[in-house]
Amino acid sequence: MEQMSANYRVEFDRTRPQVLQELKAKLLGYDDFMLKTREMHALQRPAQSDYASVRNWFEEKAPLSQDEQEYILRKEDIVTLRAGRESASFDGLVERCLSGMDHYLSIWCHCKIIQRLFITEELRHKTNNLHIHYYAPHRVDALVNLIITTIIFILLVVPVVLMYKLSGLGGGASPFEALGILIVFTLLFGLAMSSLTTAKRQELFAASAAYCAVLVVFVSNFGVQSVQIVKA
Repeated sequence: MEQMSANYRVEFDRTRPQVLQELKAKLLGYDDFMLKTREMHALQRPAQSDYASVRNWFEEKAPLSQDEQEYILRKEDIVTLRAGRESASFDGLVERCLSGMDHYLSIWCHCKIIQRLFITEELRHKTNNLHIHYYAPHRVDALVNLIITTIIFILLVVPVVLMYKLSGLGGGASPFEALGILIVFTLLFGLAMSSLTTAKRQELFAASAAYCAVLVVFVSNFGVQSVQIVKA
């Protein structure tokens, strides 16, 4: 009891500035902890292909004991220090397609053109496993950019050409056919944006609206020109 009374006396004998100084130190420590927690939450989750690679490595090599490596199964708690790519999921799909094509060409055609195009000499020396190939990221990115550019070109040109042909058919073309083409390609554009990029909802909405507006302007202008030609 005497010791407790002494402790209470020490607590009550503190001056107001001392209490405020202690609270300030604790508050600064708490703020630093909150900022660090926020920074940790800002780190990106690993791509599915990257997570699968690390998990497969753990299963094959078993660098830790069974209990210590159970954390690899908790994907929701794992973050990556690697900078996120704008189309990481699509990049992974392209890499899997390249791996499948390389496997098929190597077995059936004895051709290793995929390895020559997408694997550098430095990457070949990183592994002795004949079944593991590291594709050069910059070459895969170049292929992905080419594919995305081609898709954008198709989505911009094909509907315009189709509407032009419908408008040039004379009186047989219905305006609902042009509207159907507009709706279908606008949906395809939105699907491509959501699949190939990490666009947010408002960005996806704005891009789809702008794309639809371009097609509407084309249809309107060409329709006015057609009416003027008929009247003339």
